[in-house]
Amino acid sequence: MQPIRKIARITAGLVLILVGFVLSLPLVPGPGVAVMALGLVLISEDFPWAKRIVDWGKERWHQLLVRLGYRSQPQPED
Repeated sequence: MQPIRKIARITAGLVLILVGFVLSLPLVPGPGVAVMALGLVLISEDFPWAKRIVDWGKERWHQLLVRLGYRSQPQPED
């Protein structure tokens, strides 16, 4: 049963990335970047390149929070 879940998760992630890309096109309303981010999170367990992108996004998010004063220091890595 595990391989079926893995295939379903990867398929759902890739579909979300594709839909997010379409929603990110000019003149198309919708939260395209957020949908693509969700797709990347889904496939990040299986693809190292997706994990690097997710980790990069987390790091930038924490830097922004520190810069805005919501956090006094960056969060430690997991």
